[in-house]
Amino acid sequence: MRVLLTGSNGLFGQHLLMLLTNQQDFEVFATGNGENRNPDGNYTYLPCDLTSEDEVKKLIGSAKPDYLIHAAAKTQVDDCEINREMCWTSNVAATQYLVDEMSKIGGHFQYISTDFVFDGERGSYTETDKPGPVNYYGESKLEAEIIVQDSGLSWSIVRTVLVYGVGRDISRSNIITWIYKSLKNNQPIKVVTDQMRTPTNVNDLALGSLLVLQKGAEGIFHISGGEMMSPYDIAIKIANYFDFDQGLITPVDASTFSQPGKRPMKTGFIIDKARQKLGFKPKTFDESLKSLQGRFLEF
Repeated sequence: MRVLLTGSNGLFGQHLLMLLTNQQDFEVFATGNGENRNPDGNYTYLPCDLTSEDEVKKLIGSAKPDYLIHAAAKTQVDDCEINREMCWTSNVAATQYLVDEMSKIGGHFQYISTDFVFDGERGSYTETDKPGPVNYYGESKLEAEIIVQDSGLSWSIVRTVLVYGVGRDISRSNIITWIYKSLKNNQPIKVVTDQMRTPTNVNDLALGSLLVLQKGAEGIFHISGGEMMSPYDIAIKIANYFDFDQGLITPVDASTFSQPGKRPMKTGFIIDKARQKLGFKPKTFDESLKSLQGRFLEF
């Protein structure tokens, strides 16, 4: 099977690429915007600007994938709110270009999406709950979901929540690396208590995506951690695990921060469908900290 992964330079893309290249039955192609950050592994890297329809045509024509995993996206919520044209081009138009080209050759289209398609009024969402984004990033991701569902292709959508982990040459921090670096350097931080999520280890997300592929699963799947936590809860756990000073952590509510993009207050997923149909078993947060302990030394 020929598998193409977009966004291979990102945190999730790096971890999924590692899993894909360890599978014997896949001929793997990966793409990103710019130079390849993942020199290891048996795969073909094809640089591509997915916002260019012509470049997407060349990409699909070269890779001729049986299965496409579309992970590339603009995910910075505030940037998407401020520069809506950039957000729409990156998250919606690029998805449409890929769908159009995949429709010419057939195959399966797996789309990586987000909990931000929901309004956050109650949280613990299932796959059948009605979306209602509260920011432009969420709107763009939901529109891309609709494009995939209306494509006529075999499709799957993997939604996830607050992904964390360590990668190679990753310019953007995530909640774990930000908290760890700050506390290690004795920098005080303000962390919200009233936003709730089910944070997701990037390795678990990569495995969930691979399971969808391997099982030929179709439809929407919620892939996340299994524990509902606030960012403050996460910070306290990190401080306890690494014996950092908890006094550096100040609990605040979301109104403390003025951000262009509104955040849903309570999202988080019920992952029963993924457990039952895919055999998905996420690590606990404590298990994740243990697995990441050595890797924190890399950045």
